[in-house]
Amino acid sequence: MTQIADAIRQSYNSVMSHRRNPLRGLDRTRRFQVMTLLSIMWTTIFSATFGAWFYFGELLIGHVLLLLGVIVTGVTFRVTEKKTGTYRNATREDGTPCYDDVWGA
Repeated sequence: MTQIADAIRQSYNSVMSHRRNPLRGLDRTRRFQVMTLLSIMWTTIFSATFGAWFYFGELLIGHVLLLLGVIVTGVTFRVTEKKTGTYRNATREDGTPCYDDVWGA
């Protein structure tokens, strides 16, 4: 158990100790500024990651519903197009085509 505690303490000191981390060559003010920015960055990362777990179900449901909506719309359009043809194939009640090409075809 003491080996694990020593390994954790050594890892912590290699990052957080101002005498051991790679920022030790900077002056105290600059080192404080950089460490503050790094702490804000990591706090944001962990908060966003932890918060995403709470909303994962809602996000998943929303994406599945959106995907199902796109699939149902695509299938509906494809089935309807097979039954009726495209708008170029449609005819009026008098038998003339509804679509006239710009060149008269």
